[in-house]
Amino acid sequence: MLNTIKLYQGQILITMAQLQWTTDVKYALEMLDSPAGSPAALKKCRQTYKKKVENYIELVEKPGLDKISRKKIEALIIIEEHNRDIIEQLYIKKVQTPRHFEWLQQLRFRKDTREDQSEKLYIMADQTSCTFEYGYEYQGNNGRLVVTPLTDRAYMTLTNALNMQRGGAPQGPAGTGKTETVKDLGKGLAFWVVISNCSDQMDVVSLGKIFAGLALSGAWGCFDEFNRILLEVLSVVAQQVNILLEAIRKKEPNTNFEDKVISVHKDLGLFITMNPGYAGRSELPDNLSALFRPIAMMAPNF
Repeated sequence: MLNTIKLYQGQILITMAQLQWTTDVKYALEMLDSPAGSPAALKKCRQTYKKKVENYIELVEKPGLDKISRKKIEALIIIEEHNRDIIEQLYIKKVQTPRHFEWLQQLRFRKDTREDQSEKLYIMADQTSCTFEYGYEYQGNNGRLVVTPLTDRAYMTLTNALNMQRGGAPQGPAGTGKTETVKDLGKGLAFWVVISNCSDQMDVVSLGKIFAGLALSGAWGCFDEFNRILLEVLSVVAQQVNILLEAIRKKEPNTNFEDKVISVHKDLGLFITMNPGYAGRSELPDNLSALFRPIAMMAPNF
């Protein structure tokens, strides 16, 4: 196992672990759903993943482990521990079918079969009724966020917002994980997330340039403290955001943006985070807030 970890990049290891977990749990639930299936399939899967996490912990405790491999194993422990938690919940709630919402609400990864019959591995991510193509953006060997029930709920709202060609707007006080959750979802789906710290100095021209860059590259933009921007600027921003989201909705490859024709990538994602109720914060205009799906993140889930 350690040789495999040393051989492949952390991102590949995590994605393959997610693919394997989805396949294993789906198969166990199909076994429970089938009259000829094994009634202990999920119990067996639960034991397998408990053992898997214990094996990773043993690896990370080994003396002489190099720094890069340690980081890879730490990220794998975080992801696999969350996977084990989900299996535990499915087992406790006696879920007997892969069509149960308790399973469908999870972020699940699967291989996609394409007609081109090429050697490439196409990966799709599903959550509730939403489906996304994996972004294939190299993320580096970075750590992953510990996934709490609050993170799961935020993921579900963000993916549904993207599916409706809308932006996501996590709201709440500092330290509840608003920006980190957006970043971690981007890591999971392999999209580059560009963080912009907003201030009252930002104008329509500077924001327009950021939006155009995100649209051209297909990256995700996360605008921190978005409601610090002046109200008269936000009114124009609503129009800019609407043009880009409308182009994605209509599947238009190009759109007229700020007197220029720019290409709009289908994977563009726009997110804003806000600290509501602070002094010096603007209320979002209605035409702007209608473009973003709000997520209340009022208390961190420890």
